[in-house]
Amino acid sequence: MTGQTIFRVALRGEELLNNPRFNKGTAFTVSERQAFGLVGRLPFKVNTLDEQCERAYNQLEARPTAIQKNSFLQSMKSQNMVLYYTLLTRHLRELIPIIYTPTEAVAISDYSHLFRRSEGLYLTFPDQDTMEKDFLEQTKGKNIDLIVCSDSEQILGIGDQGISSAKSVIYSLIGGINPAQSLSVVLDVGTDNEDLLNDHLYVGWPHKRVRGEDYDNFLDKFVQIVRKHFPHSLLHFEDFGVTNAQRILRHYRDSHAIFNDDIQGTGAVTLACLMAAVGVTKSKLSEQRYVIYGAGSAGLGITRQLRDAIVTADSMPEDKANALFYLIDKHGLVARSLNSANMRDDWKDFIQSDEEWNDVKRNDAGEIGLLETIKKVKPTVLIGCSTHAGAFTEEIVKAMAEGCERPIILPLSNPSKLVEVDPKDANEWTLGKALLATGSPFLPVKTSGKDYIIAECNNALIYPGLGFGAIITRSRLMTDTMIIAGARRLASLSPALKDPDDALLPDFADAPEVNFEVSVAVAEQAIEEGVADVDWSKEQAREKVRQHLWRALYGEYVFDENGMS
Repeated sequence: MTGQTIFRVALRGEELLNNPRFNKGTAFTVSERQAFGLVGRLPFKVNTLDEQCERAYNQLEARPTAIQKNSFLQSMKSQNMVLYYTLLTRHLRELIPIIYTPTEAVAISDYSHLFRRSEGLYLTFPDQDTMEKDFLEQTKGKNIDLIVCSDSEQILGIGDQGISSAKSVIYSLIGGINPAQSLSVVLDVGTDNEDLLNDHLYVGWPHKRVRGEDYDNFLDKFVQIVRKHFPHSLLHFEDFGVTNAQRILRHYRDSHAIFNDDIQGTGAVTLACLMAAVGVTKSKLSEQRYVIYGAGSAGLGITRQLRDAIVTADSMPEDKANALFYLIDKHGLVARSLNSANMRDDWKDFIQSDEEWNDVKRNDAGEIGLLETIKKVKPTVLIGCSTHAGAFTEEIVKAMAEGCERPIILPLSNPSKLVEVDPKDANEWTLGKALLATGSPFLPVKTSGKDYIIAECNNALIYPGLGFGAIITRSRLMTDTMIIAGARRLASLSPALKDPDDALLPDFADAPEVNFEVSVAVAEQAIEEGVADVDWSKEQAREKVRQHLWRALYGEYVFDENGMS
């Protein structure tokens, strides 16, 4: 609810019971049952939302596996939106891994074989001539604030497994965005996954993935439709492939409020984590030396976000800020001597000159590895986003600890089985000196006889708030400074700033309150820099955000044939 408690609804009988947005199940009151033709369609007892949650949780607990729990919750979402979100809210820490990483990965990976009910909007390349008509049919009568779209190429790292609505759910659950005003979209341009092409049950377009000009034109048609019909919406790009993600963001970000979570969300939460860490070490971002292990979309997103923050917050020229970063790809340090076939255009700002590395040992292919880079650079920050399990060996971690008093080590790859180093080992190898955060949840480790909480550097601590801050201000753009403002606010909530042995980021259970603060900071920044389209001031941002937060509550229904449906 956003303050409204009485709704005029045009649906009756089965139509009402089959509409997840308005269905209350056994919580319909006696008067509502009479007014909406539900007497006889429901059992006698009128339940409270608390009673429904108790029953639903008991049913959920009876499912023995995570994927069965996921399936149960998906079914609930398609039946009763309020009950679904209320249950998730009351068991947030327990159920986020069921509806999101890692269980959602299992559900999506077998999408075609688990498919039961359509959810979201599917725009397919061979049907592009009717794209606008199909889009308007799906959004008719709706005020869409958020559109989460994906071409699925990088979904789960294997691609083309269908549509994931989990991002939209998190936006509502943690960020306060009305789920009735969000839309999940898959842009189906085919697949290069041979297993899917040979699977007769594959529900996508069984065609080789379209690329080049045809792909760009298809995507542009979609973006222009969004800009035309919902000019103040936030367009969230998700799981686009490494060859497309950055260039698409770069192409559209100056013409619409665009956000790519894999690039900007990962970068923003990592920035917040590092802002907290340098707060502990009483230093600046511009005083660090950064080794980024894994130079794909996530690694580059983190690098650029950190670089931009250094330029903005510490007033350092961009070329000098670029020189603080050392990127390592699967072929070693990104340097000019790297084989041109392995070089990417996106790396150009961070390529190392060869002259400074002539004295460094190389492998037989002439590549400079992680250990040699650390010994040469003596970095203060080591970030892993490689999915190379165990890459941060004891020798590498100890080399980090030799180079600085409190090394900042962030093994961010997930799920946990792909983490570059177990935080327990990193803590032990640095004698408790390391400041740690991971991309997946880990148990606390012992430091000086007490527990050291390992912060989970989870995008969901920030991207819902970034999105809501842009939406609430009807922002024309999602600017770098808006993202930095959100990261700075998140960093200010770090428990480690009060106790250096505490976590670098807030507990995930506090994510709704944390994202509220992020939303306020982003809204304030949007108004200050003039990209907002509202008639209220920066000083009113906190109250406006609070007023417009959506929360899962049942309202009172009044039948009106001209009402909502």
